[in-house]
Amino acid sequence: MAGPLRFRRSHDHWDLARLRRDLHEPLDASIGARLTTPWFKPPRGYTGRRLEMDNGDRALFLWNDDAFWLGNTQTPEALWRTEKYDFTEVPYPVSRWAQRELLAELKLQDPWLARYEHLSWFFLPVFFSKDGRESTRTFFADHAAGFPDADRDAALGFYERFLSTGVLDDYRYTMASKLGTSERLDRTRMSATMAEFNAAKLLTDAGYAVRPEIELDSGYALDFRATRNDEGTLVEVTRPSRPTGRAADTPTAAARETALSKTDGQLAAHPETVLFVDCSSFRDDEWAALTGEQSGVGYRPTVVFRARPDGSITGYCDGEMPLDLTAAGIDP
Repeated sequence: MAGPLRFRRSHDHWDLARLRRDLHEPLDASIGARLTTPWFKPPRGYTGRRLEMDNGDRALFLWNDDAFWLGNTQTPEALWRTEKYDFTEVPYPVSRWAQRELLAELKLQDPWLARYEHLSWFFLPVFFSKDGRESTRTFFADHAAGFPDADRDAALGFYERFLSTGVLDDYRYTMASKLGTSERLDRTRMSATMAEFNAAKLLTDAGYAVRPEIELDSGYALDFRATRNDEGTLVEVTRPSRPTGRAADTPTAAARETALSKTDGQLAAHPETVLFVDCSSFRDDEWAALTGEQSGVGYRPTVVFRARPDGSITGYCDGEMPLDLTAAGIDP
């Protein structure tokens, strides 16, 4: 399975003749390909071309002293031994040009998605990935990004408003890649990914800076370090599915079952970690039942919360809480 979209960088000499011989002709023979001019003017000093494959794959190629390939198709042999780089690791004019090309194509293919400009930009590495471009777009289109009772515009508006703050821009590849690049749509796993965005919003609303994917000496990686006034707290996030159809057939049991799945690993090794249990998959009645009991989930300290597409987040805490979440509307 291919990963998120990345550039390949070649230090060889390239010209149009070699491009046709080593890139276009092998792709045309294999899957059918057309060599066309780019939609936007390449950066000064560069020459650029598009390769449009019969199966819907695309590739961009740009060259001067070095050459840059960005494609969601099979990689021609001439580029097999090249290194991969994300959008921040190549010259800015190269990155900007390529992203303009892709965003313009997204606007033609899925205008409903492209009008959420920051969200489209943020998830561009998976929206154009080789294996995940259909599954990731379908998740937003048909499953409202994991909200159980919202339409896609309400859900996309929620994430557009949050991502537009820029608080996760520096971690774009890390966070976008969590959505996955699989051909198969896995609604449960993708919804669990969006729980991390929900938790990041809650922490940001409470005045914390968030850094994702914290590698620790124990060998574990935890979802976030939340920092305020130079004090950091580790955070791990989990998201139970709706209780309906589960062995855990009550909201409290569903939350507890999902929380306990975390306690044998990361949380046992790092008991100071705060567990965030995101119940955004629960419907109103299920959430009301859970908050009415305000039961523990078998681990402390825990934040049990639910995000809604209108931007509101409600919840409760269990155990002595090292985080102050009152500014986000959650009391200790």
